[in-house]
Amino acid sequence: MGSLLFSGCGVSPEKNRHIDPYYLTGRKEDKEIFRDLFALLAAENSGGEGQFTVVREIANGYIRLKEYSKLINFLGSRINLFPDDLYNSYYLLMIAYAYMQQDARPVAARFFDRIVKNYPDLTISGESIHLVCLNQLINMADNPEQRVWYYHELISRFPEDTDLGVDYFMLAQAYERIGEWNGAIQAYTQYLPYVGTVIPGFPNADNYAKQMVDFNNSPKNWTSENLNSLLGGIRAALDGGSSGLLERYRAKVNFFARSWGQEETDDAGMAEFNLSDFMRGNRIRYADKLDAGSNANEAYLRTWGWSQYISTWYLYFRKIYFPSDPEIHGRWEWAGVYYGEKF
Repeated sequence: MGSLLFSGCGVSPEKNRHIDPYYLTGRKEDKEIFRDLFALLAAENSGGEGQFTVVREIANGYIRLKEYSKLINFLGSRINLFPDDLYNSYYLLMIAYAYMQQDARPVAARFFDRIVKNYPDLTISGESIHLVCLNQLINMADNPEQRVWYYHELISRFPEDTDLGVDYFMLAQAYERIGEWNGAIQAYTQYLPYVGTVIPGFPNADNYAKQMVDFNNSPKNWTSENLNSLLGGIRAALDGGSSGLLERYRAKVNFFARSWGQEETDDAGMAEFNLSDFMRGNRIRYADKLDAGSNANEAYLRTWGWSQYISTWYLYFRKIYFPSDPEIHGRWEWAGVYYGEKF
């Protein structure tokens, strides 16, 4: 605060009489500074830049002394007295900051939201107040519908000042949470040019977004109504040694083939080889029952006889999670292969 020390500024005693003692706080020298600042504030033109400078100096003084209640009361009173003041968005931002310092984050969030929705933007020290508020709101909002709105505002208004990769992915996540699947797919599609972006809490973001988009754009004609139907078709194809029939059941997008120890991000597609190369001349056998690790959403079938190098494959089946299409959601697909015996 120390740039404005107004003792000896020639303020008249009459103006001193109008200063509320409540706002004079701190040590003796602090009170003197506040007294001079309030007197100077009364002398400035209403709503002008000079008055804004003094108001900010008073507010910074309260912040320095951690007098957050006085800061809130002082700025709140000014906003009520001067509702058309150009700088009210900045004063509300300082009020929100004060509430955050008092661990009243929900109250602070209401002020951030109020600024963005009801007050024009203002640039202070080269920084947009609305941008500051949106970044705070995105971190604070629990309501996914609000998060969708905030991300749209951030992306559309401040594309040069934000990480669009993170924003598009998190927008898609917010859409998922409210069941807006078309919006989610669109946001994941917009994320794809930014693959490689580090998304906090989502180490597999690239794969997830690509899988969602690819599956959405696919014909989905390999899916089965239920697990029993799928298993019946797979077993018939293996019994008959028919790679062509087996190929009909393989997922045409997002199919993986990896060892048990590989990370999900290390997926290798099946496009590199043909099933017929592994079935020709071999009799593929399978277990009578699903593996014990199977559950209501995932299932594993142990098979063997594929290759002299890796004879055992576990075929992996999963229930499809795709609420965007109720006719597909809940069906089953053969989604991948795990090489070798389970650990």
